[in-house]
Amino acid sequence: MKLKILVGTMTSTADYVAQAIQMDCADLVEDIEVQLMDGLDISAFDEDALYLICSSTYGSGDVPDNARNLYDSLDTQPKFLGHVRYGVIALGDRTYQQTFCFGGKKFDERLEGLGAHRIGEVWCHDASAGTMPEEEGTAWCRQWLTQALADEKTAA
Repeated sequence: MKLKILVGTMTSTADYVAQAIQMDCADLVEDIEVQLMDGLDISAFDEDALYLICSSTYGSGDVPDNARNLYDSLDTQPKFLGHVRYGVIALGDRTYQQTFCFGGKKFDERLEGLGAHRIGEVWCHDASAGTMPEEEGTAWCRQWLTQALADEKTAA
């Protein structure tokens, strides 16, 4: 199975998390691809892969600038994504309670609305907690991947 991590970021934090996952989880999944969302659209979900959305939150609870095209295409070019299995890592800052982790949560809402199947819960990292998102993200991802792999075996 291939894990495709789609990264939405403004300051590279989400990219650092994705790269840490790529290195740390190589023993669980042979093929892990990290791809920035720059210029992507809904066709990014055409590949047979397990998807992980790794997105920061920007401004007033928006997706990052490099993720805008992909996010908007989920509305402007909608298609059924029932074949897509995915997870979400949402990065945010709890001091902005009204919009905490909305970048990732918005992707989750759109994907679910198009029939994609989320595995597990959306994982939210709070920048104001002073913890390292790379460390916590890889720990969460190892558990998430174990669940995703088990789900795949029972579905087969």
